Amino acid sequence: MSSATMRPGASQSAKPAKKRRMSAFSDRKVDSAYYWMAVPAAVLFAVFLYVPFIQGIAYSFTNSQGYGNFKWIGFKNYVALFSDGRVGSAYLFTFFIAVLITVLINVLAMFLAVALNGKIAFKNGFRAIFFVPYTLGVLVIGYVFKYIFMTPLPALGKSLHIAWLADPLITNEQYSWVPIVFLAVWQGVAYSILIYLAGLQTIDDQIYEAAAIDGVNAWQNFWKITFPLIGPFFTINLVLTMKNALGTFDQVVALTDGGPNSATETVTYLIWKGGLTGGEYAYQTSNAVLFFIVLAIIAFIQLKFFGDREKV
Repeated sequence: MSSATMRPGASQSAKPAKKRRMSAFSDRKVDSAYYWMAVPAAVLFAVFLYVPFIQGIAYSFTNSQGYGNFKWIGFKNYVALFSDGRVGSAYLFTFFIAVLITVLINVLAMFLAVALNGKIAFKNGFRAIFFVPYTLGVLVIGYVFKYIFMTPLPALGKSLHIAWLADPLITNEQYSWVPIVFLAVWQGVAYSILIYLAGLQTIDDQIYEAAAIDGVNAWQNFWKITFPLIGPFFTINLVLTMKNALGTFDQVVALTDGGPNSATETVTYLIWKGGLTGGEYAYQTSNAVLFFIVLAIIAFIQLKFFGDREKV
């Protein structure tokens, strides 16, 4: 029997190819293996994040102390927050140091990233040196800085006859924020450098060569070429550094413990201190919910404002 006579029978016996499952939300064909990987991860994520978050919101409407019986009190905790001077001071201090930390980290990180991206000797060695602070525990290095600000630095201030430096800054209510900002910037600048370096690697060298032919100087080179082209990296860096700065906690615990006279209490420190050790569990839970809303609004504004101005 010829192949011509076999072909019709073969085509009749051949089974049609099995179609892959299609996503309910798009026309893309999706392999079922992806669901086996994604669904368990989503369930675990929900159990350990969303469920406690929803429970926290529920507790914020009660008078719970974290144990024992409690009752529903509605919005009384939220009303009390807006009339609590200590909470207001914590928010003002948090925003103050967050702006300083965000500006200083991004300015220093961008400057160092541009320098480390240039043609310099021991480039990789310098990159490793600048990244070391990020690998250290905040609490551990915080206690080291506490000793520096308490002993060697005041001794240096006395020898140089600098009045404001002669006394320990940590115990000075007016300048106690300085060690916190210094430690946060010193440790946080490393991660931002990595992000900016990643952005700088995406810029084609031919752009700089063309600019050099046109006689562009270094300052114009940065503002007209480098900065616009790393706009997306600047945006994400700004959001991340602001978020981390608003959540400043370990630096306060290690350096000042909220003092002197509650002058360096951040919102996260106040939530921890009052909620876990001050018998204000539900009250500080409502503070945490309010702070979450504030963080979400700030992040949205940052992404909207700077995202519209990116030039890629």
